Amino acid sequence: MKNKNFNVSRRLFRQAKDLIPGGVNSPVRAFKAVGGNPLFIDKAKGCKIYDVDGNAYVDYVLSWGPMILGHAHPRIVSALKKAVMRGTSFGAPTALEIELAELVLAAYPSMDRVRMVNSGTEATMSAIRVARGYTGRDKIIKFEGCYHGHADGLLVKAGSGAMTFGLPDSPGVPKSYARNTITLPFNDILSLKKVIDGEWRSIACIIVEPVVGNIGCVLPRPGFLEALRKLTKKHGIVLIFDEVMTGFRVSFGGAQARYGITPDMTCLGKVIGGGLPVGAYGGRKDIMSLVSPEGPVYQAGTLSGNPLAMTAGIETLRELSRPGIYRKLERNSARLEKGLIDAARRAGVAAKFYRAGSMFCTYFTDQEVFDYASAKTADTKRFARFFAGMLRRGVNLAPSQFEAGFMSLAHTDKEIDSTIKAAYEALKESAK
Repeated sequence: MKNKNFNVSRRLFRQAKDLIPGGVNSPVRAFKAVGGNPLFIDKAKGCKIYDVDGNAYVDYVLSWGPMILGHAHPRIVSALKKAVMRGTSFGAPTALEIELAELVLAAYPSMDRVRMVNSGTEATMSAIRVARGYTGRDKIIKFEGCYHGHADGLLVKAGSGAMTFGLPDSPGVPKSYARNTITLPFNDILSLKKVIDGEWRSIACIIVEPVVGNIGCVLPRPGFLEALRKLTKKHGIVLIFDEVMTGFRVSFGGAQARYGITPDMTCLGKVIGGGLPVGAYGGRKDIMSLVSPEGPVYQAGTLSGNPLAMTAGIETLRELSRPGIYRKLERNSARLEKGLIDAARRAGVAAKFYRAGSMFCTYFTDQEVFDYASAKTADTKRFARFFAGMLRRGVNLAPSQFEAGFMSLAHTDKEIDSTIKAAYEALKESAK
């Protein structure tokens, strides 16, 4: 194992902390959950990233999911070069927006219409606003551990019991915002039914990550998503699938195709921008017709549908639609899954591995993980040791026990097998 030099990254982090809060532009990048200093990245290609000190890593973060084709894919790079020459932003409609919308709607038949935005936060915030306008109700239901962006009404933790109204989860969020958000345990049908039976007249929507990717990778138990669909349909509540992370990840048609559930609205992001900032929300025609300028629910964005993001998204979805693409992703992801499970067994380390398509997580616990509380049984100190061991061995994982990992089409058997070997060594090391 080669010792890595991180001197330039350390120097840049010290410099950044004088200029940027915490030295980073998104909190998890600061490595606070795993210790040490964050890597500053210089470039990326295929399944590897390269830091400013010249170290190379097999990458399973993939910019938190969107680089499903791998970094700097030639098709996307070539298309973006041409697009840049035509201009970076117009603040006006382009044919590119129509083309990407057609590709998205073809893959997600639950959506009749789609609106492009610039981030997952914008998508979820806007979808909830539309759901409230459609139903004339104010309250929403979300689930513990599901992250839907940093809008005020979504930064809410559970109250004192499983069925109490939420409390602000961040300073700066008014209590009045949080009072309209009900937080429930994921996979808990009984709690869900009890709340809806008592509160349905005031509930506009339920928003859910159908596979929870912001506490690792928590799969829906059989019947849970079906119960969501049945109860919302019965009481006229809008069901929103937040597929910002799972969209085009767990299958070409997302979690709704994988599990056979048709939501009323869907939020997308990550993959549909091919690595550029983008998000989208869409749904049934009768709901989306309320969006301005067709309807009274206002939402706007100067950079929404910008030509660079649309270009990258079009090329990504075209590539993903080719025959055999998802078979390859499934094969590679299953190979890694089998190898990591075996590595933990051989190392004598208690671990649970969960995967949905090309999205996965290893929890350092001997308990089954099915919600936020069970995810929190994971040994975060062991994960931090494992993370450091993997980084030294040239493997880049998300710097938190509670973040998902991702497979790309650029990973080959060689990188996957070297990752498994590194994992066994790091697991043995972490157990000492």
